[in-house]
Amino acid sequence: MSNKTKKAIKIIGERDISLNLDNHQHQEQIIKIAKALSIPARLQILNLLKFKALSIQEIAGTLDLPVSSVALHIRFLEDAKMVITESQPGLRGSMRVCVSSVQSIHIDTAEEEFDPSKKAVTVDMPIGNYYHCYVEPTCGLADANGEMMDNYDSPKAFFTPRRGQAQLIWFQQGYVEYRFPNYAEPQLSIKELSFSLELCSEAPGYMENWPSDITISINDLELTTYRCPGDFGARHGNYTPAGWQNGKTQYGILKTFSVRQSGGFLDGDLVNPHISLTQLNIQDRPYISIKIEIKETAQYVGGINIFGEKFGDYPQGILMRIIY
Repeated sequence: MSNKTKKAIKIIGERDISLNLDNHQHQEQIIKIAKALSIPARLQILNLLKFKALSIQEIAGTLDLPVSSVALHIRFLEDAKMVITESQPGLRGSMRVCVSSVQSIHIDTAEEEFDPSKKAVTVDMPIGNYYHCYVEPTCGLADANGEMMDNYDSPKAFFTPRRGQAQLIWFQQGYVEYRFPNYAEPQLSIKELSFSLELCSEAPGYMENWPSDITISINDLELTTYRCPGDFGARHGNYTPAGWQNGKTQYGILKTFSVRQSGGFLDGDLVNPHISLTQLNIQDRPYISIKIEIKETAQYVGGINIFGEKFGDYPQGILMRIIY
């Protein structure tokens, strides 16, 4: 069979392999790659397969090697996830066709520590796209023009079809839960899962000294309760619409809640050593949830404002980051 009649092989797996010696999950693959590249003939085979698929017989003929030797070399390269083979019909039965499945291999020998500059997946969730809620007045939603959405000071407003356009939501007690798409890559080791959002308490009008205990849970596990100091309105928010009256809530504080294997963190400070990434069971879920809650039993039931990208001081909704 000529190269022109070969069926294309679908390449499955990582095209750019990134590994770290400090990661125990990566060490086995590093060993397999080292074995696969330890013989010059295998390097020659990889070089041949860079640009086109070849059968084992064609590789053997090009390199003047026995077919049995080439088959053994291919087995090592397959085990290291560097070559993919597929059986295809030939002139005399079937034949194995091979193709390189990797473009680059990077092995980091430095100690693996948390580093925000490493690979990350970020999702910006509009604040009105909550999955579920239960709220009690004072409560409401405002759009990008600063106009109230549906019923003022009524939980009914939180079920309007227009809620996806909300740029400010507030309630005195209860919760909103968001479910983010789970974009975690099973081949990579997660270093940190974080959520950042702009928020403040909810006082009549606004009050700089109005504490509120805001509880954050991720995947149904309570991370921490943050005591927000107040409801801020002494100046206009950087992105708050001009139509939003003075004397009301204007902006909040940007807070980051995160989980690493070593515990739960608030703005980079350890606040809960009893939670870990393993407990979140990220790989077993189609979504990743965050619940933002003012509990009835909180010491300070001071309500909450959550700001969208067109309200407050920061141009974002609720940002989820998966950091590798």
